[in-house]
Parts: sequence; C-alpha cells; structure tokens
Amino acid sequence: MMLNCLIVDDEPLALDLLENYVGRTPFLQLAGRAGSALEALQCLDRAGRDSAEAVDLLFLDIQMPQLNGIEFSRLLTERGAGRTKVIFTTAFEQYALEGFRVDALDYLLKPISYTEFLRAAMKAHDWFLKTATGAAPEPAPVPKRDSIWVRADYRQVRIRLADVQYIEGVKDYVRICLADGSHVMTQMSLKAMGEQLPGDEFVRVHRSYIVHMPEVRTIERGRIVFGKVRIPVSDSYRDEFMRMLAQRAFIAPKAGVGEASQEA
Repeated sequence: MMLNCLIVDDEPLALDLLENYVGRTPFLQLAGRAGSALEALQCLDRAGRDSAEAVDLLFLDIQMPQLNGIEFSRLLTERGAGRTKVIFTTAFEQYALEGFRVDALDYLLKPISYTEFLRAAMKAHDWFLKTATGAAPEPAPVPKRDSIWVRADYRQVRIRLADVQYIEGVKDYVRICLADGSHVMTQMSLKAMGEQLPGDEFVRVHRSYIVHMPEVRTIERGRIVFGKVRIPVSDSYRDEFMRMLAQRAFIAPKAGVGEASQEA
C-alpha cells in the first residue's frame, strides 16, 4: 500500500532531509513539499480529498509563521479532512502532548534520524492498512511527560518534572521551585501551568500553589512543608489533595490535614 505524503516545514534544509527520507522509503510517495501551513493548504486543495492523488500523510512542522502546525491540524479536522493523518516534526519537546491531543499518529523530535523517521512511517502504514481492512487501529500511546519547556529571561529553559517541588503563582507569573533550592520564573498563569502537568503527580492545593506529590514529605498543622516554606491546603482543594495523598501512602486518622487545613 502506497501512501501519498506532503512534507511541511519553513526550513529548507529540513524539507530537503525529509524529502530524502521519503525517497528512501518504498511505501511512501512524495506528493509535494510546502514551506508554510498556508502553502500546504493549497497543496491539499489541489490534490483533492477523494482522488488517487489525495494526500494520506503529512509530515508537519509545528513552529511556523502565520499558522503553526497544531493550529493547522485542528483546521484540517474542522474541514473534514479525516483521511489525511499527521506526523509532527519539531525541535521542541514541550509540544509532544498537545500533538497527540489533536490525534497525530506520531511525533518526531529534531534532529530526526532515518531510523526514527522509518519507525513513524511504518506506524502510519500499519494504521492505513488496518483502516482499509476494517480493523480498528490502535490509538497512538500518549507519552508520559517528564519535562516542560518554559520561557525565562528571553531563553527557552527545559525543566525536569522530577526536580520540581512546588509551583507558586505570582500575579502574571509562576515561580517553579526546584528541589535544589533554585527557581525559575516564567510569564504564565497558574491555571495554564497546571494544564501542562501530569495530573497523577501534580495537584493544586491553594489558589496560589501547585505541589509535586512525590516531593511531599511533611505536613504540619495543615500546611505542606518544603524546608522553610509552609504551603497552605485550602478548603476547596483539600479533598483532592487528601485523595492523592491516600493513594501514595497510608494516612493515619489524625494526620492533621483534615482539621488544621481550615486555618488556610
């Protein structure tokens, strides 16, 4: 089964590399290349949706001017281009989870080796084969996020989630406090930050705080203790915090959070 594919990237060298990879892959046929999402949209319209020349697979960069890859993928879904599936290609790991949320088949992190490219292409080939034969294709596994990228002092900074103790909301910023005593400030709401974090490890305990549950060691008078810092557990978030705490360890009847948290 041959797959018609379109490669989309605003970097000419990246397009050249992907074109080379497509040419080396026997079940892929290059339908075209585009330097932007808008140019890709024109290519898709020219190819048509149901003809033999229709594009089956997009190798789609995420960070592009005017319209990024995530937005473009959502646009395709709204237009009903269900036949065309997406494999994202990007240099930024923080987009992985969002890529899978828009039903991408796979996600390739630059620099991309041919082995990684071929593995993703074979996954797409298997998906189309199962669809053609009526078998239900297995959903792509959502990777467990182990880090996030944030903008701090005009730089992109990668933060390992395992290093985070708690996150504090400070007006229009959040302060990400790490186990080694350092912290990173980035302009973002606490709500937006919470949406990027795995819900089985991070929990909001106060309108100004999110804590990393594996780092919680001490609770004193209804407050979570990190060194000299005391973080209150407010009434509205107490039940969820206690539920997650109970999943991780045996809670004695008088652990103190249920009573003392009323002071927060």
